[in-house]
Amino acid sequence: MAGPRTARFRTVKSELLPSHPLELSEKNFQLNQDKTNFATLRNIQGLHAPLKLQMEFRAVKQVQRFPFLHSSNMALDTLRGNDESISFEDFLNGKYSLF
Repeated sequence: MAGPRTARFRTVKSELLPSHPLELSEKNFQLNQDKTNFATLRNIQGLHAPLKLQMEFRAVKQVQRFPFLHSSNMALDTLRGNDESISFEDFLNGKYSLF
């Protein structure tokens, strides 16, 4: 009986703590990238540029397809500059998850 209990505790522990030091960094990559871009915009163009971009992000995130259809969020990718790059989510339909 000790086997299933320890396996159960390992799964709970693995869900609570990152299994690799870079896991937390990878989970928050887009958030950190946005913060860096907003800080750079603020230093170069002033306070209005990141505020305008954040408002555009919020507006684009609210626009969705019907609940039963998958939304690609192409407008959000275009605003972030991700429309010119190919990643795992592009050819695996967003089903690929590192974590």
